[in-house]
Amino acid sequence: MESLTLRASPSTAMPQLRLPGRSRRMACVRASASSNGSGGAGEPDLSVTVNGLKMPNPFVIGSGPPGTNYTVMKRAFDEGWGGVIAKTVSLDAGKVINVTPRYARLRADPNGAAKSPIIGWQNIELISDRPLETMLNEFKQLKKEYPDRILIGSIMEEYNKAAWHELIERVEESGVDALEINFSCPHGMPERKMGAAVGQDCGLLEEVSGWINEKATVPVWAKMTPNITDITEPSRIALKSGCEGVSAINTIMSVMGIDLKTLRPEPCVEGYSTPGGYSARAVHPIALAKVMQIARLIKEEFSDGQSLSAIGGVETGNDAAEFILLGADTVQVCTGVMMHGYPLVKKLCAELQDFMRAHNFTSIDDFRGASLPYFTTHTDLVQRQQEAIKQRKAIRLGLQSDKDWTGDGFVKETESMVSN
Repeated sequence: MESLTLRASPSTAMPQLRLPGRSRRMACVRASASSNGSGGAGEPDLSVTVNGLKMPNPFVIGSGPPGTNYTVMKRAFDEGWGGVIAKTVSLDAGKVINVTPRYARLRADPNGAAKSPIIGWQNIELISDRPLETMLNEFKQLKKEYPDRILIGSIMEEYNKAAWHELIERVEESGVDALEINFSCPHGMPERKMGAAVGQDCGLLEEVSGWINEKATVPVWAKMTPNITDITEPSRIALKSGCEGVSAINTIMSVMGIDLKTLRPEPCVEGYSTPGGYSARAVHPIALAKVMQIARLIKEEFSDGQSLSAIGGVETGNDAAEFILLGADTVQVCTGVMMHGYPLVKKLCAELQDFMRAHNFTSIDDFRGASLPYFTTHTDLVQRQQEAIKQRKAIRLGLQSDKDWTGDGFVKETESMVSN
């Protein structure tokens, strides 16, 4: 949910995961038995293992303000979040200068009543404005205090192979368990080939992903932009280039609105504004569609455990269940934490377990991707409906010939020809 205005000791190793062109170690961590989601005897199990990363539940703090420093990331772990993705860092934070106000909200009431539910959120927030060394020291401290919890570094750099390699090396040395690559911030410096400028250019994405994956030794997730016609194309390239997973979606480019009294756009900074990233509940249906497309891509074209981390408008356990039913391995929350606080994870876990109990699911694996097979083309929908109508008419009219009897529908076919 961030952007940029600049150019900008690893976890205990497991046996290496072999990928084309290089070897990568996978993080090995022990899921805390006391963490949210582990459940008691007979309780639905929320624990997940993704690219070798073990989490007590699938809920991950998305990169942004909720992961901006040691204090808030520690709070997230204490509350029981399955993992934390820190706010995006780069080599040089010296030119990152945020403005205020930098957020704007859309409420359900068309008149914007103060008590009306918030359904949309826009930010013009930049990546971390804190020195890289400061952030790295805090990563080290967090991993020292929480060795069994997942900490993921979010990184972004200019179009410079040496800079990417240096950033990866320094962040990995801090002990993070994985890296998420910000290929998707919607309002950065495209002229410097950063953020969404990379995620929207498949040729550039392939080159930069190659640089990253030849250097990284921990799992890499590519964070995809929704501000593109077909999100599967860049996702395919990132995975073919060696990324172990995809995260989607980042925020949607937007203008929140115009103040009809002042005639100025929002959020208004000294009378001016700039397009920003849109998030919260209003983007959830869009995120579901993008996640569905990526999930189908992974299922059809990849078979080496490539993962999918879903993002977009999650405020309830049911929101998360929808993403998992489409094939997501983890579910990220950022704006939801900004609106409801870090204890939200307890509500998310409880509601997701309620959903699982209602369907007699005992683990996340029981229903991951269960809804994915029910997506098809419009042409196929037409054919299915025509066939269904034909069958219903046949049952109402009775069978016309002995050849029409079927084994599955035998009883109904018999009843259709009984006079009373």
